[in-house]
Amino acid sequence: MTLQEARHRGSRILQNSGILEADLDAQLLLEHVTKVSLAMYYAMPEKAMTPEEEKKYFAYIDKRARHIPLQHITGTQEFMGLKFQVNEDVLIPRQDTEVLVEEALKLVEISVKKKQGNVPTDKGMFRMLDMCTGSGCILLSILHYAGRFTEVQLEGTGVDISEKALAVASANADTLHVPAEFFFSDLFERVTGHYQMIVSNPPYIRTDVIETLQKEVRWHDPVLALDGKGDGLYFYRKIIEASGRYLTKGGYLLFEIGADQGESVAALMWHLGYRDVAVKKDLAGLDRVVIGVYDK
Repeated sequence: MTLQEARHRGSRILQNSGILEADLDAQLLLEHVTKVSLAMYYAMPEKAMTPEEEKKYFAYIDKRARHIPLQHITGTQEFMGLKFQVNEDVLIPRQDTEVLVEEALKLVEISVKKKQGNVPTDKGMFRMLDMCTGSGCILLSILHYAGRFTEVQLEGTGVDISEKALAVASANADTLHVPAEFFFSDLFERVTGHYQMIVSNPPYIRTDVIETLQKEVRWHDPVLALDGKGDGLYFYRKIIEASGRYLTKGGYLLFEIGADQGESVAALMWHLGYRDVAVKKDLAGLDRVVIGVYDK
């Protein structure tokens, strides 16, 4: 079977199974199996596949047809230009979340470049905490890129209630050669010390909405990482209420939010002593990140 024949057959199978981006997924799986890039594919579509490649390819097509996420099949997802390991124990990093990383990087750069900045560093160290870290993609991306524009020592800690997620985060830190500490904690239960920045993409889907999500999400993403309980704001309340005990004066708290949660989360932060609270939008123009400065 040629590459072209395999791709067309794979695409038809996925289309018949209701996969929205059937042709793209068929191509990406073909590239994953054969290591033939899209450019190479167009240059030699009649190239024959080996029997082993053909068997593996259609096994993967069968998995994708059962709505197993593409990233769970390939085991990786690109985020902020970096490749992260993913599996069923963590949320798949999404492009929307890059807004949170980009906003955090702006604030880190401003803070460490100001000798008398509003976020004093502790003996030349800038400490950040990633609450509900999952795959570690947020924390590790910030550390990776922030290290390029500052000589201040950066220290990053990620916590999660899932030991399996922490194993994925630690593996990503090793692969990316980014030093970070990851440990088990039910929110702030085992957290100590103070931080100049806390970032979080907590569970924020309302419980009654989860069953309406795409099959790839509701069948294969960890419910612990999705369920924000009744109104979706449970973890925002918990984190905002406790965060002041762990932030330096003038420290930053940044959240990813659902598109309809900006006003509610911002109000919670104002109410509990944060100033300069701002809601940032993603590339689609939807509310995506809330930022506040702790000033008590």
